[in-house]
Amino acid sequence: VQLKESGGDLVQPGGSLRLSCKASGFTFSSYAMSWYWQAPGKERELVAAITTSGGGTHYVDSVKGRFTISRGNLLNTVYLQMNSLKPGDTGMYYCYQSRFVVWGQGTQVTVSS
Repeated sequence: VQLKESGGDLVQPGGSLRLSCKASGFTFSSYAMSWYWQAPGKERELVAAITTSGGGTHYVDSVKGRFTISRGNLLNTVYLQMNSLKPGDTGMYYCYQSRFVVWGQGTQVTVSS
């Protein structure tokens, strides 16, 4: 079971990024997925989660209206569209699958002018 994130970058405040997480080794469409964020020196925090079909989503209050989680089950990929980025969004973003307790290696997002 593996998760591999990509799409992190340096972006100016107000900019956008789209993160991707490619899953392998399990039946992706059968499991909910989530994205976590870890600021420097802090613990990982849940950012967003999505149900198996994508019909249900959950967001932490700080990203509601700015971030959108989605999934492509045929591609075994979960996405995080990040808009109106703020310096406080800076950190490592991780993909997570709770059934197998698997984390990706993370992708770095830096929001700075």
